[in-house]
Amino acid sequence: MARQAFSGLALVCLSGLFCASALAQTQSHGAAHADTPAPDTHLPATDAGHDHGSGAEASVGSPPRPWSQADAIFGAEQMAAARAHALHEMGDMPQSVIMADRLELQQDDADTTLVWDLWARYGGDIDRLWLKAEGEADLGAGGVEDAEIQALWSRAVAAFWDVQVGLRYDIEPDGLAHGVIGLHGLAPLLFEVDAAAFLSETGDLTARVETEYALLLTQQLILQPRVELEWAASDIPECGVAAGFSHLSAGLRLRYELTGEVAPYLGVEWSRSLGGSADYVRLAGGDREVTRWVAGVRVWY
Repeated sequence: MARQAFSGLALVCLSGLFCASALAQTQSHGAAHADTPAPDTHLPATDAGHDHGSGAEASVGSPPRPWSQADAIFGAEQMAAARAHALHEMGDMPQSVIMADRLELQQDDADTTLVWDLWARYGGDIDRLWLKAEGEADLGAGGVEDAEIQALWSRAVAAFWDVQVGLRYDIEPDGLAHGVIGLHGLAPLLFEVDAAAFLSETGDLTARVETEYALLLTQQLILQPRVELEWAASDIPECGVAAGFSHLSAGLRLRYELTGEVAPYLGVEWSRSLGGSADYVRLAGGDREVTRWVAGVRVWY
């Protein structure tokens, strides 16, 4: 009986100690909150774009933005310098790329042709300088048949889209200079589009649209369809070009990326002269429609 009474007394004491401990913790927690100042509801509201100032400079009722929250601790001037450094290191600095998008041999029944499509760019996210070089050379007796270079200033005007303006010079066949205005970017479904209009020094207006798509069969094996269409506003007999759509080419290339920078490929390229331009080709003894096998490499640095 005494043992039962002692056990009951011990249980009551332990319960009392537990309740006292819980009460003390509750009071301590409440005291800690009482010592901590309540959140300031009169915090700065920022404009819809960027918050560059401290809390006292903005309107009342909106929570702080993380971009400027440290200004109150470290000072607005010091944090502005820190943010500028962060932007420079994480995307705001100029970058450069050099790429041989197509460097290939094309073979048909009669000829072997070297084709190059090279470009380089330098700049930031908004403004960039582009240099482009395209051409082809008959590795038989024909020599260089077409060669052009372009220098373009490119400016971002929307997400994934740049407007490009500059100059183009045809090294072969006619040595003409052109003014260029174009649009470059990614269309829906990630089709890359490069469209440009050219006004030559002799007043001839032409245009060219190229589009291609990268279909990932695996992480390294990529199938790339490509289409190019050319157009002229008027006849250009010395170049064998008639008004309207003058030339269409379509290709399919399968490349294997040995590394991120080097990717050999095989493929096929079909091309056809259109409309009156096909008549110029026929009169010159050429074929209006040609299919060629392709072997090349895509490299960038």
